[in-house]
Amino acid sequence: MGSEMCIRDSVYMIPSGSMEPTLHGCTNCVNDKIYVNKLATELSNPKQGDVIVFAGVDSWNTGYREPRSDNRLIAGLQDVGAFFGFVIPRENTLVKRVIATEGQTVRCLPQDPGIMVDGKLTNQDFIQNPPARKIYNGSDACGGKYFGPLTVEDNSVFVMGDNRTNSMDSRYHMHDHYTGSIPLDHVIGKASFIVSPFDRFSPVKSENI
Repeated sequence: MGSEMCIRDSVYMIPSGSMEPTLHGCTNCVNDKIYVNKLATELSNPKQGDVIVFAGVDSWNTGYREPRSDNRLIAGLQDVGAFFGFVIPRENTLVKRVIATEGQTVRCLPQDPGIMVDGKLTNQDFIQNPPARKIYNGSDACGGKYFGPLTVEDNSVFVMGDNRTNSMDSRYHMHDHYTGSIPLDHVIGKASFIVSPFDRFSPVKSENI
């Protein structure tokens, strides 16, 4: 699945809480819906700090089941809802923040004060704080498990959720042949605006990493 399978529309419903507090998504709550700017990532590659929507690859899709009814009529109605951002897409479509791009080296080890890119501490101001979950393997500074160092492959990005302790992101897929990174041809677009609920209408900020 490459960018050609991308969301058929430009509105995407946040399916989980992995991007809290930036984007809201949870069970039994009003999930944010975002406008996805596909042209932005077609004209230029995603940059550090951008929030992107992308298609899952390999290990990201393990155990994934299409969120659709077995009833063809209901499934069709769900597809219509997905077109307007009221239902999540059939495909395993995710939203995360770009932490490192091709050629950059990312790590978080016991001696590090936080996520490091090319030996420099990254900005942590936008992440979920306090952590959503207790950390048993890793550190608060790392937002979970220790990892790296990893040099991001060509034409790829390393992504993480802002809700670090509640995000299955690049850190947890480093065993696959993409070493956890997302190839650029799987990037669907850049998250540009929260369009719903209306009291949340605002730009999705690209942070200075």
